[in-house]
Parts: sequence; C-alpha cells; structure tokens
Amino acid sequence: MSRVTMFDVHFDNYDFLDLLAYMDEVIRQKNHSYILTCNVDHLIKLRKDAEFQKVYSGAGAIVADGMPIIWASRMLRKPLKQKVSGSDLFTKLGEAFASRQYKLFFLGSAVGIPEQAVKNLKLVFPNLNIVGCYSPSYGFEKKKEENEQIVQMLIDTQPDIVFVGVGAPKQEKWIYQNYLQYKVPISIGVGATFDFISGTVKRAPNIMQKTGFEWFWRLAQEPRRLWKRYLVHDAMFAVLLWREVIKQFKMKREGTGIKSG
Repeated sequence: MSRVTMFDVHFDNYDFLDLLAYMDEVIRQKNHSYILTCNVDHLIKLRKDAEFQKVYSGAGAIVADGMPIIWASRMLRKPLKQKVSGSDLFTKLGEAFASRQYKLFFLGSAVGIPEQAVKNLKLVFPNLNIVGCYSPSYGFEKKKEENEQIVQMLIDTQPDIVFVGVGAPKQEKWIYQNYLQYKVPISIGVGATFDFISGTVKRAPNIMQKTGFEWFWRLAQEPRRLWKRYLVHDAMFAVLLWREVIKQFKMKREGTGIKSG
C-alpha cells in the first residue's frame, strides 16, 4: 500500500477495504497495533503537542478522516482514495466484523450509551460478537486504579478490536500508553461513534458529510462545547494548507534545478 505525506503526517492511502485487510493481517499474526483516524483537529493539535506527535510516530496505520484532508490531497496532487472515518466503521465494515466473528470491545461514552449502541448494532448485524463495553469516569486516564481495571478487563475478554470513544487526543494517548499492556491486536479511537449509534447524538445528514460540512452540523448540535475547536483552532487549517502548497512548490523548483535570483 502506498503512503501520502502531507502536513508532516504519513497517511496510508487506504479505503475501507484496505483498512479491513490491514486489520485482518494484524489479527491473523496476533500482533498489537493501533490505527489513527486523522482529521483537521488532529493536524492542529499535532503542531504543539509533543506527546501526540509520539503517538503518531508509533501508529500501525494512519487514515484520513475528513473531507478537507481529502480535498487537500487532490489539490496537492497526492490524491487519497477515501475519507475513512471512525464513525463510518460499522456502516462500512460491520458485516465483515460479524462474518469474521471478530471479538469487539467498546470503551467510552456515558453510562448506558455503549450498551444501547450494542443493542442498535445487533438489530442490523445480529452476529456481531461484542465481548464487552465500559463507560469510564471523567478523568479516568489520570486514575491509576480505574486504568488498571480497564486494562485487566481487556486482558480478560481478549477482544480482537477495541474501539475507544473518549475524544481526541485523549483516546489516542490512552491507547498509546496502554496498548502494549492489554495486547489487543487492533485499537482505534472513534470519538463520538457510540453516541451516534445509540441515537444519543444525531449525526449530520449524508449530504453534509460528503460536502465537508459535518463540522457545521456538530457545532450546531453542541455549540458551547465545540465552538472553540471549529471556529478558532480548526480555522488554522487554511494556514497549514498554504504552507504545504509553498513547501511543494519549493520542492518542485529544487527538483527541476530552478534557482531564484
């Protein structure tokens, strides 16, 4: 599989079937890996967060989660195949997870939400093999006893894939700090996925997802929590894209031997 480097991130040029093939191989070999779904918010946070940069350097796979990144890849003539969002994993791969009988674990969201997500998924994919779910307390990542309890839960249930939905970059950092202890083949952060599947939070209509306006829908749903992320932090993406254009232009000039002055 090819890789596309943009914004100092090495994206795997995967669509959902490519990602499934990667998961199949890691699970078959009984390795321990984690997948990152990189969106604009990740790119902004990566600029100043050294710990998050370490998380990215150790990832088994990095996919593009967001139409702005897909559009940027086309603009830079490094086209990525598809937006691969954590929120779409079950829509796209639920049948494959069920037919392979992969053991799944849900970690995240408020009490009762992962359980409701399981019920809703079972209506669509009756053979889905979900071996456990757990809603961590607020600030759980700083609580030694609860962390140990979660790690032991994963060791005991032995899932093939653990989906962690506690928001970025908390979920990615938690995975990075713990995945070699609980030794699950695949770990992946999925943000608000359990909220969407459970029906607790309504996801943007398909047209807004495809046209890159899902952020606007989410902002309208939770303005107090998300305004700063979307209207302040993520607005920096335009600056990052401009820098990437300049960088590519300079590389082309150097490659053709053109010198200024």
